[in-house]
Amino acid sequence: MWLRIKRVLSNKDVMLRLAFTLLILLMVRIISYITVPLFNTDAIKSFMQSSGNFVEILNNFSGRSLENFSIMSLGITPYITSSIVVQMLQMVLPKFKEWSEQGDAGKQNLTKVTRYLAIFLAFFQGFALILGVSNAGSVIIPSIESYIVDNPFFRYMFYVYMALVMAGGTAIAMWFSTLITKKGVGNGASMLIVAGIITSLPTMWTTLWSKYIINSINGWSYVWFILIALMYFGILLGVVYMQIAQRKLPVQYANRQGKSDSNIPLKLNAGGVIPVIFAQTIMSIPLTIIGSVNASSTVSNVFSNLFNSRQPIGFIIYVILIIIFSFFYSFVQVNPEKIANNLSKQNAYIPGVRPGIDTQDYVASLLFKITVIGTVYLVILAVLPIITSAMFNFTPSEASAVTIGGTSLLIIVGVAIETTKQVETDASQKEYGSILNPFK
Repeated sequence: MWLRIKRVLSNKDVMLRLAFTLLILLMVRIISYITVPLFNTDAIKSFMQSSGNFVEILNNFSGRSLENFSIMSLGITPYITSSIVVQMLQMVLPKFKEWSEQGDAGKQNLTKVTRYLAIFLAFFQGFALILGVSNAGSVIIPSIESYIVDNPFFRYMFYVYMALVMAGGTAIAMWFSTLITKKGVGNGASMLIVAGIITSLPTMWTTLWSKYIINSINGWSYVWFILIALMYFGILLGVVYMQIAQRKLPVQYANRQGKSDSNIPLKLNAGGVIPVIFAQTIMSIPLTIIGSVNASSTVSNVFSNLFNSRQPIGFIIYVILIIIFSFFYSFVQVNPEKIANNLSKQNAYIPGVRPGIDTQDYVASLLFKITVIGTVYLVILAVLPIITSAMFNFTPSEASAVTIGGTSLLIIVGVAIETTKQVETDASQKEYGSILNPFK
């Protein structure tokens, strides 16, 4: 391990890329403190206290920028949503499927559509968020509000202006993401999300420290703090193990003699964090809409029972959605038919399995069994914050700050593993290049 670290640290090119990435992330944090012009920041605080979990998810992913209502409030989230939508449309729209098979030219077209859709989603999401916040109080600074109190047209023009600023913040985030991907380390979008989540971790530990150490009632408070810390790091190790776990599918080539070490790795969690994000989004959007309109108490209670994951019915629906999306996205990421066709083209086969339809059925069956295990793991990880908050009797504000398990941890571990692999690969390639060309 120390040799690998030394190899990375001694590589100037990799260190420059790492420094560039850190510089971009620092710029993102600075910009995240720039508030949307003319916005009354006191209104967002009361709105977040009464809104659904979806707003808290946005707040965590944006590095707590939403609670300040900065121009980076939406962050890179609209782009992630747009990417998922475009990826799914490739299965439905022939034009998108054609682009996906055209190499770099087709990829550029898909990227362009993804960015345009992301800007539209950012504007729509920002405008809806501003309308929701306006129900909890005036969203325009008092000095301007006094002039437009009786003029709805100018009021909505201000709302459109603010939504455009938020969409511009998402465009800046996408630009930073592209810079990190091209000139930095790791995937830019993933790095921005992880950076936002990591900025929320100090809030978590300060909340726990204040609850169990500073405001401790007896000696058992210290025990509870140590227990929660051990549980958190134990879950962290478990997530690391499950993220790197994979089932290697052996492959034999007909034109090669003797033993072959070729294989197709099938990840235990092929869908990654996408199924949980989909489930959370679908569950949280109705609660956010109800929270943004003046609905009756009866309607609010019905929606709360159906879409609040901390209620029995909502909890069951939440788990079912994770299961459905997990199987769906796993078979999107790993296409058994495509694997079977590629093996046939390469004159390869799986030992003991006939090429063609038998190979496709075998891969589909194996992927289904693996996905069952991966889905159980995802469900357990997703419901851990709900269970632990009830177990340790956290208040709503404490539960939003303290997240033991959950989506955030899965994203951090997944991105950390992929980024580490890329850094080691870049360092190794540079080293091998120097060996092959010593005069370079």
